[in-house]
Amino acid sequence: MSSPAAFLAVTDLRGRRPAPAELEAALPRAELDVEAAAQAVRPVVEDVAARGAAAVLEASERFDGVRPPHLRVPPAELQRALDELDPAVREALETSAERVRAVDSAHTRPSDAVQVVPGGTVTQRWVPMRRVGLYVPGGRAVLPSSVVMNVVPAQVAGVEQIVVASPPQQEHGGLPHPTILAACALLGVNEVIAAGGAQAIALLAHGAEDLGDGAGLERVDLVTGPGNVYVAAAKRLVRGVVGIDAEAGPTEIAILADGQAEAAFVAADLISQAEHDPLAASVLVTDAADLVEAVERELAAQVPQAPHRERIEQALRGPQSGVVLVDDVEQGLAVVNAYGAEHLEIQTAEAEDVAARVTNAGAVFVGPYSPVSLGDYAAGSNHVLPTGGTSRFSSGLGVQTFLRGIHEIRYDKTALEASRGAATVLAEAEGLPSHGRAVDVRFDKHPARPSSRKASLSTPF
Repeated sequence: MSSPAAFLAVTDLRGRRPAPAELEAALPRAELDVEAAAQAVRPVVEDVAARGAAAVLEASERFDGVRPPHLRVPPAELQRALDELDPAVREALETSAERVRAVDSAHTRPSDAVQVVPGGTVTQRWVPMRRVGLYVPGGRAVLPSSVVMNVVPAQVAGVEQIVVASPPQQEHGGLPHPTILAACALLGVNEVIAAGGAQAIALLAHGAEDLGDGAGLERVDLVTGPGNVYVAAAKRLVRGVVGIDAEAGPTEIAILADGQAEAAFVAADLISQAEHDPLAASVLVTDAADLVEAVERELAAQVPQAPHRERIEQALRGPQSGVVLVDDVEQGLAVVNAYGAEHLEIQTAEAEDVAARVTNAGAVFVGPYSPVSLGDYAAGSNHVLPTGGTSRFSSGLGVQTFLRGIHEIRYDKTALEASRGAATVLAEAEGLPSHGRAVDVRFDKHPARPSSRKASLSTPF
């Protein structure tokens, strides 16, 4: 079907109905060995835990080629970056933050009480994390939008203390990129750390007695944010010391399209995610062979015009990208649900109905005018999403990432008595009779206890 110069390898599932495990194995997927990366960064994480700022500075010099003069960015630098920010970029960041805030505000959860029996209630109370560390990458691309996507949900949740970490930049005197600093200042974040990679994650998780300015850094309760495989590996190593959002891998897009899809749109969207990283995954799932040929023609026309052509070509031609040919949209749905893409576009007839049947995806973009790029910046949704098929059991970043549910149990004596039988029987069945006794004792007839005054009079001293 495709010429040797085709960008996307083709997996043809037409006429086949592979079992779930076989289907998953047949799909394109990025090869990401987080465990190997974890072994590589373990010495860095342990060194930061032991030596704090000194270890971070040494790692920054080794990996980022710069030794920041201050790990903690001075407030004056944050304000200067905001003052010098391009007004158009500021307006765009404000629009993005306003939209994310509107969506997240609608997703907060009030406390709710359930009366289980008369006089007995269980209330779920939602409590924000006290202190969180938000990681913003600074590698191939500068991502001030990631500041918005991390900070705004935390603020809506009511997080008390927010720390942002971003890699020091050699060309900016060892500070994070000015646009990152400006975005932090715009959102009112005043604790920003010039550290990247595994050393930044370790610093957030373990804290430090002195960052070099005479003040320490208190460890956080939760670390969130995207990053490369070494950031993901460091998150794996500190999980349990702190909470993490996810071990994010390279970005990925899957597009479920039929013969009605516009090839130029499909190609542009595949390119947009390939632009991120040579390991980025761009996958087209379709029942239309003609569309595949049209998309290849569009890629041939559009890729050479892209500023990051080499990176895009490498991603599109990598084993993590490709076309999956299916018999019909129904089979296509089974494929995309097995794939569980970070970003899933639905460009088919009856797109709304098809999207409603998606069960595994970080975010679903419905119809030809809902491109993933919109979600990256200005849709109001969050772009920190599960990758590598982990959408089967996890969700994207949002206000609830920063909330914890606490049950409050309130039973009066009548309610406890109504529950006494079930509690004591189960306690006996589990061989834990003292559990049952802790209920029964509340219904024993105790002799009147002496008052504290009489007890004090009988004391011989």
